[in-house]
Amino acid sequence: MSGERKEVAQLGRKIYDKRLVAGTWGNISIRLEEHQNQFAITPSGMDYLKLEPKDIVILNLKGEKIQGKKNPSTEKPLHRYIYKNRKDVNAIIHTHSTFASAVACTRKKIPPIIEDMVQIIGGSVRTAKYELPGSEDLAKSVLTALRDRNAALLANHGAVSVGPDGETSLKTAEILEKSAKIFLFSKLIGAPQKLSEEDVETMKKIYKSEYGQEG
Repeated sequence: MSGERKEVAQLGRKIYDKRLVAGTWGNISIRLEEHQNQFAITPSGMDYLKLEPKDIVILNLKGEKIQGKKNPSTEKPLHRYIYKNRKDVNAIIHTHSTFASAVACTRKKIPPIIEDMVQIIGGSVRTAKYELPGSEDLAKSVLTALRDRNAALLANHGAVSVGPDGETSLKTAEILEKSAKIFLFSKLIGAPQKLSEEDVETMKKIYKSEYGQEG
């Protein structure tokens, strides 16, 4: 349990350093390896650079506090719903990065226009229907937008990235921000051209089977 709390605190510093959040906004969680129905989540309104493992809160999938003295992130419903419905997800990072948030404000999706985005995220990035922050309605909306994807935008809000572990979720958040920037810049030049569905599926398969190093 202490390992997950330490990792959440470390990821908090990383998303701040990478400018994926400003101030105390955004939140991070990791599913506990030994207790799959529990997760470690950042506390509400704390400076990422001051976070310590003891500040991280442990919740169960009902949202009940198991360990920790701080108040958990107000976005805990978002994390609960994803963990309950996505068994492949063990880490969630919710960011307010600039370019992803800019696209989210248009309430449009990012089409499949660049290879690393489709490989890591799984295709286009959908925007969840607008709901109030911290609400269960938002959690349900995001879950719908996330289906068969590893990232989604939150209308007029920000973005969420998921993965099998913290570092993968962080990489996904970085790729999402880069993709949003490319999408917006390409629209200044002309109409960005989408990759074909066939190419998207092929690149996803290649990434899963051949990319990276074994062992």
